[in-house]
Parts: sequence; C-alpha cells; structure tokens
Amino acid sequence: MRLLLDINLSPKWVATLVDSGFEAVHWSAVGNVSAPDAEIARYAESESMIVMTNDLDFGALLSASGDSGPSVVQIRAGDLSPKAIGALVVGALRQMEQELADGALVTIEPDRARLRMLPILRENWRLID
Repeated sequence: MRLLLDINLSPKWVATLVDSGFEAVHWSAVGNVSAPDAEIARYAESESMIVMTNDLDFGALLSASGDSGPSVVQIRAGDLSPKAIGALVVGALRQMEQELADGALVTIEPDRARLRMLPILRENWRLID
C-alpha cells in the first residue's frame, strides 16, 4: 500500500507507516506545500497512492465528482500524532487494505472506522467496528 500524507499531518507519520510495512511519503517531499487539495488528489491518483489526511475536503471532492479514486483515509481525532493513534490507524489500514485498493473513503476515529466504497453512493456506506 502506497500512502501520500497530506500537509496537515505530521511528517512523523512517514516513519510510523514505513516501520509498519507501508510505503509512505509526505506531500512536502514531493509537492508545493500550498497546493490545493485537487492537485494533491490528482498526484495521488497518477501515482497509484492513497491520500491520508485530516482534511474533510478530499471526501467532498470525491462526493462531488463521483470519481472512483484516489482512495482517501481521513483521520479524525483530537491528537493526530502517530504516538497517540498510530496503532489504531495501522490496524485500520490493514483491515481495509483490499477496499482501499479497490477505491474507498475511510474515516478513522478513536472509537470507530467508517468505510465508503468509491464512487460515493449511499448504498456503499457501512460501519466497521
């Protein structure tokens, strides 16, 4: 799994994800830090990467466009540090690896993870305990 970390997440996530067996790069290493979300999404799609973010705008982009990619993982927590929620995020990524490969929007919160298959349609939404 190849992950592209949005600018709103700490670059410290890269080491946590790589140590867990994923390929990961922070957007600041490959693109302009002030780039719009649409540019980041296009880059991720062209490089077969999954966007990992704290930003809800990627989900809105996918919903509005009806596109089937790139997959997006949204982390929604008060403490976004890998130390605080790294194990939770890594576990969710492993659990939903196939869905993310197929095209999905995953929202990870401290007490649950939600999955929507792409393109976003109401009937594709389900709750993962």
